[in-house]
Amino acid sequence: MTASDTIRKTCAFLAPVIVLTCVVACAFAQSAGDRTAPITAALHNQEFGQALELLQKALRESPGNPQLWTLQGVAYAGEKHPQEALSSLHHALQISPDYLPALENAAQLEFEAGSSAAVPLLQHVLRLRPGDTASHAMLAVLAYRHGRCDSAVIHFEKAGTLLDSQLGALHAYATCLVRLRQLDAAARVFQRIVVLQPDDPQERQLLAAIQLMAHKPQDAVASLDPLLQADNPDAASLDLAAAAYEDAKDTPQAISTLRRAILLDPRNVSLYLDFANISYTHNSFQVGIDVLNDGLEQLPKAAQLYLVRGVLYIQLAQYDRAEADFAKAYQLDPNQSLSAAAQGMAAADANDLDRALATIQTKLARKPDDALLLYLQADFLSQKGAVPGTPEFQLAMRSAKRAVFLQPGVAAARGVLAKLYLQAGQYPEAVEQSRKAIEIDPKDQTALYRLIQAQRKTGSQSEIPDLLKRLAQLRQQASQEERQRNRYKLVEDDAQP
Repeated sequence: MTASDTIRKTCAFLAPVIVLTCVVACAFAQSAGDRTAPITAALHNQEFGQALELLQKALRESPGNPQLWTLQGVAYAGEKHPQEALSSLHHALQISPDYLPALENAAQLEFEAGSSAAVPLLQHVLRLRPGDTASHAMLAVLAYRHGRCDSAVIHFEKAGTLLDSQLGALHAYATCLVRLRQLDAAARVFQRIVVLQPDDPQERQLLAAIQLMAHKPQDAVASLDPLLQADNPDAASLDLAAAAYEDAKDTPQAISTLRRAILLDPRNVSLYLDFANISYTHNSFQVGIDVLNDGLEQLPKAAQLYLVRGVLYIQLAQYDRAEADFAKAYQLDPNQSLSAAAQGMAAADANDLDRALATIQTKLARKPDDALLLYLQADFLSQKGAVPGTPEFQLAMRSAKRAVFLQPGVAAARGVLAKLYLQAGQYPEAVEQSRKAIEIDPKDQTALYRLIQAQRKTGSQSEIPDLLKRLAQLRQQASQEERQRNRYKLVEDDAQP
C-alpha cells in the first residue's frame, strides 16, 4: 500500500469529493465535443491507462485546453500517480485559474497527502462556491491536524450535515471544542456521535465525561443510563456515574456506585482515590482510610494510595501515621523529585538513567555552565542512588549548587539541593533550600515534604502539624485537578481526525 493509499484510507470520509469532481470534469469535457467521449468513457470504466493514451493525442492537438489537463490529472490519480496528477491539474490551473474541477481535484490530492498546499486551493474553491461543505470539511481537518482549533471549529460548523455519518471528523470537532472550553457545544457534537454508535459504551462514556466537565451531572447520568442498566455494567461507567451523582449532591448513590465499581475492578487505583476524595469532601476521613486500607491490601506498592491515606490521617491529627505514609509513598516512587524536564529527558532515553546521564554529561562538556544541564546531572545522580562521601555524590552536590548559583529562581534545582543536603545530614541547609523552593513554587509538594523531614531532623517540631496540613491541602487540590485533566485526556486521546 502506498503512502497515498494510507492517507486516503485515513481520510475516507471525504473520498466522495474526488469522485464527484471527476464526474463534473468528465461531463464538462464531454460537452466540448465527441472527441472526448472515449476519454470520459474510459475514466467512467476506470480504464485509466486507456484514458491516458487517448489524452496524449488530444493534448497534442489542444495543449491549451484546461479540461483535458484536468482529465489527465484524474487519470493519473486513478493510476495512483499523485505527483503526475498534481502536475497536470496545476497546468490546467495555469491556463484557467478558476476552473473548479481542477481546483477541487488538486485540493483533494494535496489534502490526502496531508499537505498545507491544499489550504489555498480550498480557499479558492470557497471563493468561487462559498457553501461548499466538502471544502469546509477538509479545511477543518487540516486546521485540526496543525492544532488550530479556533479555525477548525469554524469550518467544522460550516461542513454541516456532511459530517453526520463521519465518526472520525466528529471526534476531531468535539475535541477542538473541548480544547476551546466550549463544552456545551462539544456535548452536542458527541450526542451526534452517540446517535451513530448507540451501542458503543466508550462513546457514551466520552459524552458523559464532557457533560461532567460542563457541570451537567444529570445529563451525564442520563447518557450513562443504558450502560448502568445493563446486566454487567463496567467499572469505568460506574466510576463516571459516581462522579455524576456526587456532582448532583447525591452522595449516598455516589458511594454505592463506587463500591460496585471497586468490587468489579479491585485493582484499579483510581477507584480508591475517587472514594477517598468523596470521604475527604464530606469529612468522613475514617471511612476513606478504611477503603484505602482495602486498596492497599490489593495494591501494596501503590504510592498514590499511601499519599492520599496520609492526607486523611492529617485530618484526624494522626501526624505520625501521616508522615509514615508520605515516607512510604516517596520510597515507592523515587522519581517524584524529577521535574518535567528531567522526566522528559529520562523518557527520551527509555527511562535508562545511565544513558540519560551520559547524554547530559556529553552536553555539559560543550556547555559547562548550563544551569538546566547541571540540575539534571545532579538529579540523575541522586536518582541513581549516589551515597554521601562518594565521588558521584560530591559531583551531584557541586552540580546542584552551581545550578542554583547560575539560576536562583529554579525551584527544581533547589529541591534537588535540599534532597542532597538531607542525605548529607546538613539539615539547616536543607531547610533553607526547601523554603526557597516553596517560595518560588508554593504548590511544590516534594519541597514541602522535604521541609517537614528537615525540620524533624533539626528537632524543630512546632511547624510540622501546620506544614502537614498544608501538604494535605496541596495534595487534595492536585487530586481534583488531576480528575479534571483525566476527563479531558479521555476525550483528547479518543480524537480520530
